Amino acid sequence: MAAQNDLPVPLLDLKAQFATIKDEVMAAVTQVFDQQAFILGPHVDQAEKALAAHLGVPFALGVSSGTDALLLSLMALGVRPGDGVVTTPFTFFATVGSIVRLGAVPLLADIDPLTYNLDPAQVEALLSRGDLPAPPKAMIPVHIFGQAADMMPLMRLARAHNLKVVEDAAQAIGAVYPGPAGLASIGSIGHTGAFSFFPSKNLGGAGDGGLITSLDPDLAARLRSMRTHGSHPQEKYRHVLVGGNFRLDAVQAAVISVKLKYLEAWSDARRANAADYDRLFTDSGLVDQGLVSLPQRAWPSEPRTHVFNQYVIRATDRDGLMRHLAAAKIGHAVYYPIPMHLLECFAHLGGQPGDLPQAEQAAAQVLAIPIYPELTPQQKQRVVEVIADFYAQNK
Repeated sequence: MAAQNDLPVPLLDLKAQFATIKDEVMAAVTQVFDQQAFILGPHVDQAEKALAAHLGVPFALGVSSGTDALLLSLMALGVRPGDGVVTTPFTFFATVGSIVRLGAVPLLADIDPLTYNLDPAQVEALLSRGDLPAPPKAMIPVHIFGQAADMMPLMRLARAHNLKVVEDAAQAIGAVYPGPAGLASIGSIGHTGAFSFFPSKNLGGAGDGGLITSLDPDLAARLRSMRTHGSHPQEKYRHVLVGGNFRLDAVQAAVISVKLKYLEAWSDARRANAADYDRLFTDSGLVDQGLVSLPQRAWPSEPRTHVFNQYVIRATDRDGLMRHLAAAKIGHAVYYPIPMHLLECFAHLGGQPGDLPQAEQAAAQVLAIPIYPELTPQQKQRVVEVIADFYAQNK
């Protein structure tokens, strides 16, 4: 496949999206400045109610970041120093970092090589071991790249072992899971759901921000108190818990409230882009030749289980391909090049190469390419042409 144009394609183009909603966003932000109510307040209340309705949960609390959504969830669920928390090695640092910050111990289980999500069979094997370094107290499944993790068997294991479950839904807002009772929104299955509004997310703010969802009124009240230093809901300067400063600011809430109206359409566009890539890669012959592997949908008959925060392929000679893409000005990234058990800051946990082979192999092969909603047909064609050119030149 010879390249037909020299069009640069960024990994993400936030300016293209902002251009379509600029007037609405700026009007909402101006209203915050006119009111001079910047921390929590009516804009945060409005955003929380809209997000709760969108996600089908009774409680949604805006917090300062997706990382803090994880950290505060673990704190509120009673995770303490020495407790074990089951999670995946193939994730962004915040997942495991939040565990370690509390003095708890990450208990890492390998991933499903097709979906990159936590493998329930590997979790079951981990929990059956008699030599765990810490007694398991909680579990953090990560809905990686926007696809729902297989929550039904994971929740079954959590109940059997009395584990609290925090869904790391930072990349998966709007995704659903086809459970036994029908479709369930991600973030409504575990004890809490932790979302991120980092600008690169499907629903991104104008800075840091996050959300915690829950079905439990008592837990929601605890989270609400701990979000503001464990304060009493009616009495100022009376603190009933030890929490932290985890508040969402009003500017971020205003931006999120505007953008939430467009989230479903943007998710549909991401899924359409993914389908186009599937077709283009298949037509190029790269898949049949075993040079590129496409993202796998766990439930292909229900497309809403994946919102494609990232479109991640596996590529032979991944690093060579990256150099070729860079020269052609095609955006790309590796999520994630080092599994958590091999990071130097977690060396004290004793992880060694070969411990979690599926995560390690994924880290050596995965490559994310542009998938944002505003991609044009010409841009998608260009991405696949450049990848095909690389392999044609390196037969």
